[in-house]
Amino acid sequence: MRVIWAGVGLLALAFGVIGIVVPLLPTVPFLLLAAWCFARSSRRLHGWLLGHRHFGPMIVEWQSRGAIPRRVKKMASISMLAVFSISVVMGIPAMILIVQAVALSGAAWFIW
Repeated sequence: MRVIWAGVGLLALAFGVIGIVVPLLPTVPFLLLAAWCFARSSRRLHGWLLGHRHFGPMIVEWQSRGAIPRRVKKMASISMLAVFSISVVMGIPAMILIVQAVALSGAAWFIW
C-alpha cells in the first residue's frame, strides 16, 4: 500500500510542478495532496517536501493554520489576472473567456 501512496504522491507532485507554468492547473492543492500521500508512504519524501525551499512553507502553513500565505495568494492572483488579460488580448472567443473567467474566479475564491 505504501508504494501506491508514494506513486500517487509523486503524480500529485508532478501535477503541482506543472501547475506552476500551466494556467488553470492548480499548484497548491496538488502539493497538499502529495504531502498527505508522502506522510502515509515515505518519511524521506515527506521530509523533503516539507523542507523544500519553495513548496515547504506553503504546506507547513496550510497544515498549521489551514491557510495559504498572503504572498502566495497575491502571486496567484496576479498570475490569474495576467493569464486572463493575455487571453483577451489574443482575441480568444467569448465563450472560452467566460469559461476561463468562471474557473479563475473559483480558484481565486478558494485562495482568498
